[in-house]
Amino acid sequence: MRMPGTAPEWLFLLLALVGGVTAAVSSLRLLRYLALCLRRPRDLRRRYGAWAVVTGPTSGIGRSVALELARRGLNLVLLDIDAANLRETSDTIRSRHAVKTRTLVFDLSLVATPQGDESMRRLRAAIDGLDVGLLVNNAGMANPFLAYFHEADVEAWLRMVRVNLWALTEVAAAVLPGMVERGRGAVLNMGSASSEGMPSFPLNTIYASTKKYVAVFSRSLYVEYRSKGIDVQCQAPMFVATRIVPNILRDKWYLSPLLSTTADAYARAAVRWIGHGAICNPNLSHQLQRCLLAIVPEAALDWCLLQFVRRLRAESRGVLARVGAVGNGTDRKNSM
Repeated sequence: MRMPGTAPEWLFLLLALVGGVTAAVSSLRLLRYLALCLRRPRDLRRRYGAWAVVTGPTSGIGRSVALELARRGLNLVLLDIDAANLRETSDTIRSRHAVKTRTLVFDLSLVATPQGDESMRRLRAAIDGLDVGLLVNNAGMANPFLAYFHEADVEAWLRMVRVNLWALTEVAAAVLPGMVERGRGAVLNMGSASSEGMPSFPLNTIYASTKKYVAVFSRSLYVEYRSKGIDVQCQAPMFVATRIVPNILRDKWYLSPLLSTTADAYARAAVRWIGHGAICNPNLSHQLQRCLLAIVPEAALDWCLLQFVRRLRAESRGVLARVGAVGNGTDRKNSM
């Protein structure tokens, strides 16, 4: 007989079932990760093709991925906005690895403009006749950072949309037809845990929204093209210590080695995971964090994220104010 005021037995069973399923899913993810780590890496050149196209390869994850692909024997077509940085990256790659490189100066924020159309024509010409087996859509931007939607100029938001969304789409559209013709290839689109591991990312709304597009775009292409021998994947990392994270925030606890990773370490895992699933996070620490976040109710997580980014915003503005006061010889109040 159930005592008054106690929960029914079925509720305890339901909670136990939910907990068991959650634990089982987390365990399967961990086992899959460990199995992939122990498995011999794929020969990407043999499986997909001799060339890879990498956007944003001059710093951060993009540079590390480009170097890792070169170490695996792939020739590279490198796209970036800065010609000098492209030359330095290309020279570094060829000095370390016996591969070929081609560079293309491309301001991805001009996609869907006449200047962008000309750059797309030059990209198609650059890859014409090449056995392009891999596309890494890595280029992205996060500025304006920690800003309410109404605070930034519309053009600033559109610039982010062009780089994170339109450019990724147009570059994929330029490369995919050749893969379809050859019957093999892989596309790696760099997403973010801000759209996959969290229900919201306040004060970074446009960034998270563009990354949500990347995830849905990638999953849909994965379904469309898997039967044609083409693997499409979105990777959704959490914190990685790259240039996209402002310097004033890099000494925080959430960028500690336990919670974040270096670009080189991420790249090694990222390349190993190419072709294994439509959406993934190749870093073990990031996977565990995502599992923990999945347990928290969305409303509570929304509140915590809002407090978190508000605190970051206040701290970053305080640091900028102090830096301005020292550099300009003015007091803190006047330097804001």
